[in-house]
Parts: sequence; C-alpha cells; structure tokens
Amino acid sequence: MLSSRNICSRTERKWIKPVGFDTGVKTYNSLTKQKEPLVLAQERIATWYSCGPTVYDHAHLGHACSYVRFDILQRILSRLFEINVIHVMVITDIDDKIIQRSLEQNISPTVLARMHEEEFKRDMQALQVLPPAVYMRVTDNIPQIVAFIERIVGNGHAYVTSQGNVYFDTQSIGNRYGKLVNLGGVIGEMGAQDKRDPRDFALWKASKPHEPYWESPWGQGRPGWHIECSTIASSVFGSQLDIHSGGIDLAFPHHENEIAQSEAYHQCEQWGNYFLHSGHLHLKGSVEKMSKSLKNYVTIKDFLESYTANEFRLFCLLTRYRSAIDYSDASMNDARSTLSTISAFCHNAQAYMQGHLQCQPIEDSILWERLSATQSSVRKALADDFDTPKAVDAIMSLIHHGNCQLQPATKVDGPRSPAVFGAMLSYVREIMGVFGVDLLDRKEVHDSSGVLNNVVEELVHFRSEVRKFALSVEDQAQQDPQTGSEIQKRHPQPDRVPLLKACDALRNNLAPLGVHIKDRGTNSTWEITRGETRKN
Repeated sequence: MLSSRNICSRTERKWIKPVGFDTGVKTYNSLTKQKEPLVLAQERIATWYSCGPTVYDHAHLGHACSYVRFDILQRILSRLFEINVIHVMVITDIDDKIIQRSLEQNISPTVLARMHEEEFKRDMQALQVLPPAVYMRVTDNIPQIVAFIERIVGNGHAYVTSQGNVYFDTQSIGNRYGKLVNLGGVIGEMGAQDKRDPRDFALWKASKPHEPYWESPWGQGRPGWHIECSTIASSVFGSQLDIHSGGIDLAFPHHENEIAQSEAYHQCEQWGNYFLHSGHLHLKGSVEKMSKSLKNYVTIKDFLESYTANEFRLFCLLTRYRSAIDYSDASMNDARSTLSTISAFCHNAQAYMQGHLQCQPIEDSILWERLSATQSSVRKALADDFDTPKAVDAIMSLIHHGNCQLQPATKVDGPRSPAVFGAMLSYVREIMGVFGVDLLDRKEVHDSSGVLNNVVEELVHFRSEVRKFALSVEDQAQQDPQTGSEIQKRHPQPDRVPLLKACDALRNNLAPLGVHIKDRGTNSTWEITRGETRKN
C-alpha cells in the first residue's frame, strides 16, 4: 500500500504531451495554461467527457452558453477536421440540492430529477445542441461507483471514518494535487468534521435521516459529487481520456478532484490529456456570473420567447469560448443583425443566380480569390484554439465584398457570373452549418411548408404582375421654372396609383408575418423568415 502511494506521489505536476495522432489543431489546455497541439491517442477519434447538469431545477442561459460553445467546438472538430468525437455526458440525478428541493416540493428525488432531466434534453434540442453519444445517470452506476471507491481505498489514497464517510486522502498524492489551480490558501469542502485534512473530499457520504441511500461496504450512503464523473468516464473510456470539458467554475474543486481520484484509481501519471473550460455568462454590467443562487438568471424557455436558437448561436460565436461573455439586449441585437446580414446575402445571391436580381457585370476573378482566401483564413482561425470571432469576421468580409457587387441595376450590359455566387453561397451555408447555424431553417420546417412556399410564390407572382401594370408610365410635359423650357417627367398613370399603394400595403402587412418581399425595379423576390412574429 505504501509503495503504491509513492508511485502516485513521486511525480511533479508536469503535463505529458500525448503520443498519437496530431489533429493540426491547437487548443488552450487548462493543465498547462497555454495552447498545446491537440494530439489524440487514436487516429481521428477523440474521447470527450463533459459534466452535465444537476437536475434539480430549470436550466438557464448560463448553462446553455457553455453547452452551445462546446457543441460548436465538437462540430468544428468533426465536420471541419474530420475527427470522430465520442462524447459522454453525466446527468447528476442525486445530490444535496436534489434532495433539498424534493423535500421542499414533497416529491420523490427520482421523480424530480427525471422531470428536469427531460426538460434539459428538450432545451438542448431547442438550442440545436447535438446530444452526446450517451447520457449516463449517477443512480444507474452506483455499483460501479462503489467498486471505484473500494479500489482507491485499496490503493492507499482514501480512508473510512467512524461515521461511515469515505474521504480522498490528498496528502497521499503529495504535490500532484493542484494540477489545475494554485491551491495556496484554498479551503476544502465545508461541513465535515471527520476529515484528516481540510482539502480532503468525500467519495462516499453516510446517509442521513430521510435521505435516499444505497448499500456499501462502509454502510448505507450515497456517492460524493466528484466520484461520479471519474467512475463513469473511466467505465466508458478506461484509464486515458483525450478531452474533458466544463465551465470554468468547475475547474476547482470538481475537475481537480476528478483528476486526483482518477489517477489514484488507475495508478497513472496523467488521466485526462486536455481540460477545456468555457467562460462565464454575465448579465451586462454585472461582474457576477449568471446563476440561480444569485437569482440573476434567464431560463432557456423564456429566452426562446424573444430570440431564436440561431441568434443565440451567433451570440456565442462572436466571442472566444474561453472568454466571459456579456448578455444583454444590445449584444443579442448584434448577433441578430449579423445573422440577418448573412441571411440577406444568401437570399440576394440566390436571386442573382435565378436572374431575379439584375446587376452590372461581376468582377468574378476578385470574388473567386476572396472565396479561396476566406476558406483558408477560416480554417486557420479555427485551428488556433477554435477562434470563432476571427472566423466569423472573415466570413462577413467575404459577404461584404459579395454585396458590393450585388448592386441592383436597371440596365444591364455584358455577361452574368452566377457560378461564383453559387460557390460563395454554398460555402457560407456549409461553414455556418459547421457551427450549427441552420440558414435553411430545416429544423423549423413543418409538413405544410411546401404548400406555404407555393402559395407565397403564386401570391408574389400575382403582385409582381400587378406592379408591372401599375408602373407603366405616361410622359407629362412640365415647364422648368428656371429656364422656362418644357421638360418631360415620367409618372405612373393616375388611375393606377391605387394599385401601387395596394401592392406596397400587401408587402408591409406580410413582413410582420415573416414573409419578406423585396422589390427590385419591376421584379420582386421573397423569403420566409420563420419565427419572425416571435422575435418582435
């Protein structure tokens, strides 16, 4: 037992660069406090574990921000760098908060946890977050957790108290404790009187009256908070994990304790190779993170009454995933405006390709070069610790140069260049799809959408024919007040002005309903923005 303790304590807190497949991506590793090459143990396979929700209440926007940001990272790895991400997430369905809330509401902790677990999954689906390969519940893994603790005790890194608690012995691993954070002055978990060291943390908690419990070699009780993640991650991925993710608030004590107990269990020098942490979400003007304890949170359901999942994803893309992020109506409007600019370009590019938008000859060689440079810049930015703001800037610059050449013209001379806009349109849709932004609104399309599109198409066509007729003009001779000479003015015929006004009124009335008609001379184009009435 003493020899095993020495094995685990003899090594300094030094990161060991993995041996294996270099993805070409660099990511900020919380273990080294700097960017490191992302090297995977198996070629094009990334094992990824993340801490899921503690399901005692509604998930809020602070939670959503972390899940959406890591969803974006996983999508980038899988869809741009062709890495097969195997993602496992734990659902904490038993802990102090769940027990307390169940007593307050006089319902079973199991029922409470299942209700909020399903709500969480619905929220994630509404935010277009891809589900993990598997969700794992703590209560489904109690025997595995007990066996995991038994081995840590057997390896000499935990001790049992007379009260039936089992604690991890931080002194047993020496200076290996503190890989993620500087522990100077850090106080351990509060409330326990039977620990040898304030830094020691619970692996197993003896049961109290009116609490759920399970049988164990140390008596009736339940798991501590940290042990669940080590056990479940190890049960799926074994003694080595490529990537572990979570909010920055989980770095200590949760992730620190996971590392300690996992390395004590596996008797290894490095369990997780990369720890990725996302920044907090703050309400604008507040230094505090969004949290339930501070009562400064917005539920995901309430948020989606005012904004869309695509808009929230743009909001997340406009800052680095590691950075704190300020949430406000102004910042959401910035995201909405960016998304609107992207959507408008896609619509205009389509209109040009279809011949509905007439422009002067396009300098397509410039756009082809811009497109190639943008593709290179975006890939380079995303390979540099997933720099989504820089990538979005490059995409918006491409769109700007495209828009500069998509200016409507009444008289057109020369050849058309639809191919370059087809390539630009395909790329913008593709890369936004990599980020999880659905420009085609496929998740919101219902069975009736095809019929709706055909109805709008016929309506807009009829309106265009009416406008063409109403816009036919007559020449009127008027006298120039300065020279006294006659000048010719072209005006719609008076009896057709009411038709023009009716066409304008129809366009204006349909906009709040999500049908946007754009008049381009005598031609018109249209698009449906689903959920528009929700957003305003």
